[in-house]
Amino acid sequence: MDRPVRAHSRGHRRRSRDPDASVTRGRSLLVAGTTSDAGKSVLVAGLCRLLARRGVRVAPFKAQNMSNNSVVTLDGGEIGRAQALQATACGLEPSVRFNPVLLKPGSDRRSQLVVRGRVRGSVGARDYVRHREALRAVVAAELAGLRDDFEFVICEGAGSPAEINLRATDLANMGLAEAGDLPVLLVGDIDRGGLLAHLYGTVMILEPADRARIRGFVVNKFRGDVEILRPGLDELTRRTEVPTLGVVPFEPELWLDAEDSLGTVADAPVGRPGPPLGSRWLTVAAIRLPRVSNSTDVEALACEPGVAVRWVSDPSRIADADLVVLPGTKATVADLAWLRTTGIAAELVRRVRAGRSVLGICGGYQMLGTRIVDEVESGAGTVPGLGLLELEVRFAPQKVLRRVSGRAGTIAVSGYEIHHGRVVRRGDPALLRRSDGIPEGSVRDVVTGTHWHGLLECDEFRRRYLREVDRHSGRSGFVVSPDTSVARVRAAQLDLLADLVQQHVDVDAVIELAR
Repeated sequence: MDRPVRAHSRGHRRRSRDPDASVTRGRSLLVAGTTSDAGKSVLVAGLCRLLARRGVRVAPFKAQNMSNNSVVTLDGGEIGRAQALQATACGLEPSVRFNPVLLKPGSDRRSQLVVRGRVRGSVGARDYVRHREALRAVVAAELAGLRDDFEFVICEGAGSPAEINLRATDLANMGLAEAGDLPVLLVGDIDRGGLLAHLYGTVMILEPADRARIRGFVVNKFRGDVEILRPGLDELTRRTEVPTLGVVPFEPELWLDAEDSLGTVADAPVGRPGPPLGSRWLTVAAIRLPRVSNSTDVEALACEPGVAVRWVSDPSRIADADLVVLPGTKATVADLAWLRTTGIAAELVRRVRAGRSVLGICGGYQMLGTRIVDEVESGAGTVPGLGLLELEVRFAPQKVLRRVSGRAGTIAVSGYEIHHGRVVRRGDPALLRRSDGIPEGSVRDVVTGTHWHGLLECDEFRRRYLREVDRHSGRSGFVVSPDTSVARVRAAQLDLLADLVQQHVDVDAVIELAR
């Protein structure tokens, strides 16, 4: 895959190299969904990849996202992970322009508000209304700028446009379509059941002006003979006057870069790992914290042949695992309390005493220490950690947001940081050193921790770490693959998406909608 390039600024507009190209500058459309996780993100990524392969300068856009899976951009902000993947599909570096408003849930009632990549405070559903006009202006300005700079902008909705109780404050669905005069492609997931009712109901519940913007349907995750579905789609078109422009089949090989941490299900496997190269599998138990964030960190492990990764929420499921991963969280102190309540904390202590590997990432790393002082995120003050690392963390109001690089011994490593907690005391050897010489992370025998997200995507580091885990397991027969590349796996997934869109969606009709 070509190396991503920066999203160019509004002051340097680039003209199409082909004046006769079928796609002209400034086209845009909105991909909405009948429900959350209907397939909006993957369809946008597939369309972006396909258009980029055709030589079109295309960019993604999600006006407002709600997700704890985020990525740090080159300009030092954070955006939703799905928009970062879509940017990669376009051959672009992630930019705050592609996701100007991000809500990161910290509880059932309040979320951290991130605008143009920077934290603007915490909001609840009701007080969020106060921000709507300012946010509407931000969204409109970013979309207009992208349409100036790119030939095609593919927007992704949020949740469902059928949530008419939210229409007055909507920034990402029909509110965006109205403000940007966008045609809308509506995606439904047939795997959930009730697809025809979902599509029909979504259209018919809208006000006439919004309804008129729905210009095409796409069916996602179809299994079986499409001719059996055809009569229902024809009747749907007769009743709504909206054509079905694609029926995309279920593809089990698509799994990398999940849109939302909330999509991770306890006791569910991660990915589709190939068979082991040796005589046995290496097993990984990833703790499904209630407020898990950046859950995609463990996906790099699932890219490895013979590595079976599973989300778990029961202490009995971690006893026999070769490795337990404590991932990031948006509520470190609350999720630490949950570990103790469920008995997982005690099981972690037992397995470390038995010489079994544990890895903590970001919030999970903080939990492994001796003490957390938090007057910022939870307001709980001083809270004892699990005591598995000699580490004290203090939360600060200003969030750390940065891309980082360095070396773990002789291995070049990179990643990104998103956290409020600062290490104020570290008594164990550092895991690595940043490029500026500052130590990062901790290692104490079988316990490893780091604030860096994306570290496991560094192929050489991951291989070395898996060999250490295998050694501590006391078993034999697992063989680490010598050539697995997470970047290549991601590129292959994006190309598979583009191929599915090309084969099963009337792409020319979709392009024509945005004329």
